[in-house]
Amino acid sequence: MQVAEAYRICTAIARKEARNFYYSFVALPKPKRDAICAVYAFMRHADDLADDESLPVEERRSRLDSWLCAWRGAALGGETADPVFLALRDAQQRFEIPSQLLEQLVEGTTMDLRRGAPNSKDDNYDTYETFEDLYRYCYFVASVVGLVCIRIFGYASAEAEKLAEQTGIAFQLTNILRDIREDAERGRIYLPLEDLRRFGVTPEQLAAVRDKRGITDEMRQLLEFEAGRAQQYYRSGEKLMPLIAADSRSALWVLITIYHRLLGRIEHSGFNVFSARVSVPTYEKLAILGCGVFRTLGARGASQA
Repeated sequence: MQVAEAYRICTAIARKEARNFYYSFVALPKPKRDAICAVYAFMRHADDLADDESLPVEERRSRLDSWLCAWRGAALGGETADPVFLALRDAQQRFEIPSQLLEQLVEGTTMDLRRGAPNSKDDNYDTYETFEDLYRYCYFVASVVGLVCIRIFGYASAEAEKLAEQTGIAFQLTNILRDIREDAERGRIYLPLEDLRRFGVTPEQLAAVRDKRGITDEMRQLLEFEAGRAQQYYRSGEKLMPLIAADSRSALWVLITIYHRLLGRIEHSGFNVFSARVSVPTYEKLAILGCGVFRTLGARGASQA
């Protein structure tokens, strides 16, 4: 299989599965867009292996380990017919993506397979005791993605790395707020136990809510607190933007804007993330993408003037 065909397959995967991410990919120059799609397809496959609840946890871990070993062999130049491996190997070489970051991408997918989070004191749910514990989880499942992406985008200062890490935290906190009910049904409460205790909420109470009427004042205060924390991390995204290569800033702007808009919708709903999944409508994403493309064209015009 040719590398170009491998990239086309990865792009098809991203177009079908990436949702919020894919809209930002479109605003990138093609070589960078191809590379981002390869990274996404790699993450998607790791996630699918980790999330296959038809298999026991140990079997999922075993399959992930085998798949990761196959990737390591391909990355070192071994024969492979896997289009994701072919495309990602090319992207890694082209954009000098550290192998450690790709390994951490996979490590992030395995964290939900570990029964009992660090310092967990709750027997009924997988939980995180402190925000420091949750931050580590968010780093592996979201910040590492940002650190890979800025390698592809291009950046001018080492400061961009910390800002990308923190922007990833903002994204993951937004995901956690959106998915509270779905995660609880799977036995996971990601909001730190120290925060639940601070506002007088138990994991069982949070998991029992099914609609807006079940949200207590204490729960709303808890969710407002977590949303405020996410808002603080979104400020890192604003600082990151000018440090990214000019031809990639619009893509980053689209991604941050869509995720920030999602958080805004969660807040506007009164934190009713229990009745239905809160999302940014497609028409709104397309409008944001249109603005991003316009920004790209404007930047290109300015550079050629």
